[in-house]
Amino acid sequence: MEYKDYYRILGVERSADADAIKASYRKMARKYHPDVSKEKDAEDRFKDLQEAYEVLKDPEKRAAYDQLGSNWRAGQDFRPPPGWGQQAGGGGADFGGGGFSDFFESMFRQQQGGGFRGSGGGGFRRQGEDSEATIQVSLEDAAHGAQREISLEVPTMGSDGRMRREARHLTVKIPKGIRAGQRLRMAGQGAPGMGGGPNGDLYLHIQFQPHPRFRVEGSDLYHDLHITPWEAALGASVEVPTLDGDVRMKIPAGSTSGQKLRLSQKGLPGSGGKTPGDLYAVIQIVVPKKISEPEKALWNQLAEISDFHPRR
Repeated sequence: MEYKDYYRILGVERSADADAIKASYRKMARKYHPDVSKEKDAEDRFKDLQEAYEVLKDPEKRAAYDQLGSNWRAGQDFRPPPGWGQQAGGGGADFGGGGFSDFFESMFRQQQGGGFRGSGGGGFRRQGEDSEATIQVSLEDAAHGAQREISLEVPTMGSDGRMRREARHLTVKIPKGIRAGQRLRMAGQGAPGMGGGPNGDLYLHIQFQPHPRFRVEGSDLYHDLHITPWEAALGASVEVPTLDGDVRMKIPAGSTSGQKLRLSQKGLPGSGGKTPGDLYAVIQIVVPKKISEPEKALWNQLAEISDFHPRR
């Protein structure tokens, strides 16, 4: 059979709302009504208009029709998807003694008595599509777990049967130990179902927010630990930040820039009973840019008495 482009028949865009569809139908129906029109094909055009309007005025029929996509062209050979006639349906219509086209009947199964309904008399019923979004999570929330309010644009169906995106506020429970790249499933928060069908699910892809103190590699954390030249040379005990608060760490005498000191199991918590990651303090020796005259004198004194030559 031939594919019918109902939007083209009514002279509207696929994005047209219900009011625009209704206005266009009324205008064209007056033009092609067989009782007033002198066009040779007025009766056929009028029937096509009624058929197109019967579909596009009904949100459920229109949503079903739109699932075919916009790649079909009027007059192109068409075969409905398997089982389609048992899924799509809607209300009845009167064609003024005429019948619906084969294309229409293949899309919306005709029942005895002229009514059109879905399988089992329940109308068109279809589960909503699953949706996906990306959210950023702080390392602190990933380490300890949290409950957060987020705002996302999610798909919703308007009164005209068209899918739109609108802002929705959701409460998300972030489980302890979650990792970047994992997904959270929020049941029933996806695209709305049609004909009373259940909503789809919403899958949230997890990303970690950039952290001012830590870098993440798997379950391990890395922190650039800034120390003075004398702390590196003499050794020291300094505070190091962790996700659970500051802890003291011993800096060995003779430490060098780039050297890694490990704090066991101070990284991200393990998931599923796994051992927590570690925290690595990466030593960065920082030299003061401005020094006082007494400090300068001490540095000069050190330069004179030291036999250390790093470029040898």
